[in-house]
Amino acid sequence: IAMAGTRNVMRAVRVFEFGGPEVLKLQSDVLIPSPKENQVLIKVHACGVNPVETYIRSGTYARKPALPYTPGSDVAGVVESVGEHVAAFKKGDRVFTLDTISGGYAEYAVAAADRVFPLSDKLDFRQGAAIGIPYFTAYRALFQKGRAKAGESVLVHGASGGVGIAACQIARACGLKVLGTAGTEEGMKMVLRNGAHQAFNHREANYIDKIKEYTGMEGVNIIIEMLSNINLATDLQLLSCAGRVMVVGCRGSIEISPRDTMSKESSIIGVSLFLATE
Repeated sequence: IAMAGTRNVMRAVRVFEFGGPEVLKLQSDVLIPSPKENQVLIKVHACGVNPVETYIRSGTYARKPALPYTPGSDVAGVVESVGEHVAAFKKGDRVFTLDTISGGYAEYAVAAADRVFPLSDKLDFRQGAAIGIPYFTAYRALFQKGRAKAGESVLVHGASGGVGIAACQIARACGLKVLGTAGTEEGMKMVLRNGAHQAFNHREANYIDKIKEYTGMEGVNIIIEMLSNINLATDLQLLSCAGRVMVVGCRGSIEISPRDTMSKESSIIGVSLFLATE
């Protein structure tokens, strides 16, 4: 609706109360935010949807935004304008971000310039919108916190999701032996297509035994764990000496035997992208 005088509004999804998907309201009269100093305004071409955004929307998560708000962290698009002191970007640049300030489920979004990155010409906007939280989390889990090295083995426990696929791709590219689990035939094929050497079906009753058989006496050096409240106790059985479980996802509590860490001097390490420095 390009009528004179209405150019400063956009469509955006707004949440006025916490709850299920039905609290997401599409509005067409939301003011386009303007970038303050060290901020970038992005015309959004694609937006990533992360599980954490559904937790925040439900109101059960630790972080509660002030209502009303627009959800969405990961977007890809084109720089529309920049605030003062922004030298790294200019109007027309293809970019992605993992942390919008104004919310990503919108036609325009503002982000801090140091949370915005150039988008390679090899990637389309939909791919760009899927980089932020999944790929940065996978990288942090593998290398910054997991100290993964070429030649080591990694089990991606829940490899067909966003972080899982990213972990398989990055680990394979960096010379690790990659094992992945998924819950369907299609999921297992996708895991193999994205860099895993071997895939296992975590819906099979004996899949842990199959992994043990595959890894032999060695065990795996690193486990990237998406559902630690179900898998942590058995993960400790699968680790090598000095192995580490990287806790990326959790939906409840679990009982473990700390003795299982003593026999191998293994580690359980939590991963939070929100604690990453610039």
